[in-house]
Amino acid sequence: MVCFRLSPVPGSGLVLLCLVLGAVSSYALELNLMNAENATCLYAKWHMNFTIRYETTSKNYKTVAVSDPVNATYNGSVCGDDQNGARIEVQFGSGFSWTVNFTKQVSTYSIESISFSYDTKDNTTFPDAKEKEVFTVYKSVTSRIPLDDIFRCNSILTLEERDVNQYYWNVHVQAFVQNGIVSTKEFLCDKDKPSTTVVPIVPTTLPSPTTTPAPKGKPDTGSYSVKNGSSTCLLADMGLQLNITQDKVTSIVNIDPKTMNFTGSCHSQTALLRLNSSNIKYLDFVFAVKNENRFYLKEVNISMNLVNGSVFSVANNNLSYWDAPLGSSYMCKKEQMVSVSEAFQINTFDLRVQPFNVIKGEYSTAQECSLDDDTILIPIVVGAGLSGLIIIIVIAYLIGRRKSYAGYQTL
Repeated sequence: MVCFRLSPVPGSGLVLLCLVLGAVSSYALELNLMNAENATCLYAKWHMNFTIRYETTSKNYKTVAVSDPVNATYNGSVCGDDQNGARIEVQFGSGFSWTVNFTKQVSTYSIESISFSYDTKDNTTFPDAKEKEVFTVYKSVTSRIPLDDIFRCNSILTLEERDVNQYYWNVHVQAFVQNGIVSTKEFLCDKDKPSTTVVPIVPTTLPSPTTTPAPKGKPDTGSYSVKNGSSTCLLADMGLQLNITQDKVTSIVNIDPKTMNFTGSCHSQTALLRLNSSNIKYLDFVFAVKNENRFYLKEVNISMNLVNGSVFSVANNNLSYWDAPLGSSYMCKKEQMVSVSEAFQINTFDLRVQPFNVIKGEYSTAQECSLDDDTILIPIVVGAGLSGLIIIIVIAYLIGRRKSYAGYQTL
């Protein structure tokens, strides 16, 4: 935990700002803002990331992904009071800043607006941006919450404004905290609220419902790639089968590559492949480098429209699949499952991916998954054969000894 004091802010008094970064909590960001009496006045913990589309000097467009901020600072965050609004300000990376404003009413408080700024003068993130300046997108929210409740939204919330998409999940926030005690009473976002659909009673005998979906055939294999300028920086071939569980009923969706669009971005430590279609808003595969010499699948996010009209959203940025050395590709021809959450799994078929160090747009030597490794069968077969031979020799020896004693009798 890192704590530091901020200079007095009008309407808020001297505040003590405590930042919990890299703690046991799985939340990417956590903020506990205290007032002059050393009592909590604003509390928040949440995940967020962004995708930014920008024009390049060659008049093409690129999309970059900005994941959960690290080494963030919270300068400018204030508690607020009856006359002045509360505010969370976050600064991270090279020129990124994010602000959310709150206002207080008699018995409620509101999340009024969210703004996000990015600086295309940052040549690491935007190396070939046509316009080098600071851009800001602003989104009005206006969501009223009872004064004694904490707002919760575990589902993915998406804000789209011009060239920026903002994604938030696992959000817990309470402004204008009463008596320094963060509430345990939750005000749920619409996506987290249980379904209120009324199922009519049909006066007939129906078969018992089953949670096992009808088996589907093997999905077609799609080929996807991401370019960094004119060079291919990410390659992926895979057949995808989605397993989605809602209300204890599982449905299976085979991805048709012919209907999918794909985009992405490549950086030195991360790479993104994004698939989307008419019903899949986004299906993200985020790769990362570990120990400076290996890569792996770190994150999967999905948001899609289901046949019943509901929106299914899941995000997990703490995965560890498809591990292989940098400079090689990862391959698994047999069916393999990626478990994203209890409600969402992906079965892959004929998988091959290389998110880093792609040379001349071609795969490097593949590291095969254990499911494809048949070499282990050789020692098993040899061992079984030797065991069988030893058993035959022992049996023959015992029979021979028994016959050798048959012609003799004890005197």
